[in-house]
Amino acid sequence: MSNTALTPNQPIVVELEAGTYHRCTCGKSSRIPFCDGAHVGSNHAPVSFEVKEKQQVYLCNCGKTGNAPYCDGSCRKQ
Repeated sequence: MSNTALTPNQPIVVELEAGTYHRCTCGKSSRIPFCDGAHVGSNHAPVSFEVKEKQQVYLCNCGKTGNAPYCDGSCRKQ
């Protein structure tokens, strides 16, 4: 897995192998953008998603997407 630096209002670009992943929504994970269980006891829950084959994905970093966990360009529509 590789990813670019986290930049506000830019998607998180990550190359992922096939598998199931859990996108952090609480912001407390030590493995951002992925969940490490830090949300336990809060009202946050990770967004689970499946990657069927190795590919580069664009994960939302602004919280405005209508297609979580993927970026849909909402951050550019301001």
